[in-house]
Amino acid sequence: MCAKDDKELVMTKIVKVGKINIGGKNPFVLIAGPCVIESEKSTLRHAKAIKKITDKLNVPFIFKASYDKANRSSIRSFRGPGLKKGLSILKKIKNDFKIPVLSDVHSPCEVKRAKNVLDVLQIPAFLSRQTDLLLAAAKTKKPINIKKGQFLSPWDIKNVIKKIEHTGNKNIIITERGVSFGYNMLVSDFRSILIMKKFGYPICFDASHSVQIPGGLGTKSGGMSEFIEPLASCAVVCGADAIFLEIHENPKHALSDGPNMLELSSLEKFLKRMKKLESVG
Repeated sequence: MCAKDDKELVMTKIVKVGKINIGGKNPFVLIAGPCVIESEKSTLRHAKAIKKITDKLNVPFIFKASYDKANRSSIRSFRGPGLKKGLSILKKIKNDFKIPVLSDVHSPCEVKRAKNVLDVLQIPAFLSRQTDLLLAAAKTKKPINIKKGQFLSPWDIKNVIKKIEHTGNKNIIITERGVSFGYNMLVSDFRSILIMKKFGYPICFDASHSVQIPGGLGTKSGGMSEFIEPLASCAVVCGADAIFLEIHENPKHALSDGPNMLELSSLEKFLKRMKKLESVG
């Protein structure tokens, strides 16, 4: 595999999330779940179903779902249950299914509460340069997943990394999620994975938001989910250490980001193909 066979890139730092090792020569990790917590029942059902598949295929799995989608296109869009209830649901998933959990944090005050539940604190793409938020998250010493803003070049992420390293925290994951190309369009430049690998940290590829059409439907974003697998395949071949994937049992009825989500029924075949590609090298 092109990236992991390159001696310069093999030295990627390993970030531990519970018993999961991300980076180095470890197998790719799946970070997945619904875009937003729609209800406790629905979220538990998705977590259980995804875990069953990843256990069967021996794919390391971190569950993700947002307790608050703070950057929705419209004021009328569903945002989630909020911090208190959302963290309670994520804690239940963590305890009941024995899997690590990840969610977005949006402000330093959120970090103070979220750190007690989340195994990975995720910095949303639109907030990836917000120094106060980065420092607050980093000071928890927990793993930080930075969603590289679609307005940033791969070399710009080095400045973000330095902000986190300034606190002494080196548990960093960088997520590539496409770059803005004109209006309402994103493109994936897979050189980004190879470039950012040189900074020494694991690289995740967001296969869902890379096919998003931001604001493309007027009051909400569109997406082209048929390209999730082709783009994820490229990322795995280029040495991505993790795949970020939003999954729903019925994307057409999802309350957020349905057009760029993978249908749950397709997950097993998707992961089998990713594992086959990873084993090629």
